Amino acid sequence: MSAYLSFVLFAALLATAPGPDTFLTLRATVVGGRARGLATASGITAAGALQGVLAATGLGAVLAHAEPVFLAVRWAGVAYLVWLGVTALRDALRRDGSVWSVGEGPGVVRARTAFRQGFVCNITNPKVLAFNLAVLPQFVGTDQGVPALLAYALTLVVIGALVLLTVVWIAGKAATALRRSSFRRSVDGATGVVMLGFATALAVEA
Repeated sequence: MSAYLSFVLFAALLATAPGPDTFLTLRATVVGGRARGLATASGITAAGALQGVLAATGLGAVLAHAEPVFLAVRWAGVAYLVWLGVTALRDALRRDGSVWSVGEGPGVVRARTAFRQGFVCNITNPKVLAFNLAVLPQFVGTDQGVPALLAYALTLVVIGALVLLTVVWIAGKAATALRRSSFRRSVDGATGVVMLGFATALAVEA
């Protein structure tokens, strides 16, 4: 039990470190409201759960050691982060202050689209799978089977989901400020720069 509690604390510290998933969820909430933020967070969580299952069952190790596949995922992640960054910067430069939203307006972003954006952002990040493969065995031990690995992997996913829900909740609480065009554009601009930074870091490691 002590090992599990240590893992929970470690996972909590890890989840609170800002990454592409956090910034994508924040931007989705700012420009589209809680509905879009929740849909984005759901997609990220679903992808994280899938990567956790792959790592626990051993399929992740197979993919990680299949260099062409792993490199393809890495460069897909780079391309997607660049696309997210450029899109955010483009929206930040719009003079009319128009934004995407879920369920209303001419620039509507449907919930399934927001879900897909979150899912792709996480599933094309090879660091998530690599982290699971490298860290989980250290906490679980080499003598444990798939159920134990899966429990730890899904614990990481649940904690990450709680952090993203907190991001959505806090952003939703600041609804008055978030309605200001200048604030939304600032978030778009910051998100664009951060996403391009993550893409550059991922490309350099490739």
